[in-house]
Amino acid sequence: MITDQLNILLADDDMDDCSFFEEALHVFLLPTNFTAVHNGEQLMELLTDESYQLPNVLFLDLNMPRKNGFECLCEIKLNEKLKQVPVIIFSTSFEQEVVNLLYKNGAQYFIRKPADFLQFTNIIDHALTVIAQGDLSQPVMEKFVLTREVEKFN
Repeated sequence: MITDQLNILLADDDMDDCSFFEEALHVFLLPTNFTAVHNGEQLMELLTDESYQLPNVLFLDLNMPRKNGFECLCEIKLNEKLKQVPVIIFSTSFEQEVVNLLYKNGAQYFIRKPADFLQFTNIIDHALTVIAQGDLSQPVMEKFVLTREVEKFN
C-alpha cells in the first residue's frame, strides 16, 4: 500500500486533456506527484532514464505522435525494469479489437476519456485507489474497461 505520495505519469499529446487530468487530481485526498509528457518518444526517454524514479502508475494515451501508446505499451512490457509499472490506457476511441489486444499485451485498465468532469474524476479516483492499495494485478477482462457510467467503486 502506498501511504505517502503517488507518483503519476501521464503521456498525452492533448494539452487540454493534460490540464483536465491535473485539475482532477486536485479533487483527491491522496497526495500526488504529477508529471506529463506529450509524445511516445518523450515517454520512453523518461522511463529509461536511470535517474528517473519510476511512477506508481502510467496513464497512456493511444494516439500520440512519434510513437503511439500501443508501441510504448509493448516496449514497456518487454523491458525488465519497466514491465511492473501499471499502465492504464487512456483514449477517446473505443474499438473492442484494440481493447482486447491492449489487455493481452499487459495494460492494467482501459479508460475511455469521458467529457464530463465528475465522471472523469470518479474513474481516475477508482484507478488511483486501486494502485494506492497496491493491487497491481491485471483484472479479469470483464473489469478491464472503466467506463464513464462508473460511479464510485468499492
